[in-house]
Amino acid sequence: MTVEMLIFVIFVLSVFLGFELISKVPSMLHTPLMSGTNAIHGIILLGGMLALAEADGFMQSAAGFAAVVLGSANVFGGFMVTDRMLQMFKRKK
Repeated sequence: MTVEMLIFVIFVLSVFLGFELISKVPSMLHTPLMSGTNAIHGIILLGGMLALAEADGFMQSAAGFAAVVLGSANVFGGFMVTDRMLQMFKRKK
């Protein structure tokens, strides 16, 4: 088995594991879980930026660009959801 195949197998297994873990979380905890993972999305965004900076070919540039765009969407969306969640706990005037 080549290194690329091993990396692909690990990726596929992590997708299935992530789906199974998230599907077991009660819906009441989805918003706090999302706000708690903003730091992880920030690390993904940083990794995408580093991958984009070191890209040599078109495919590497496209993958780095996609990682930056999707990581940014996750970070900013997570902060928006967290803000909306915290607004529910403020007292009304």
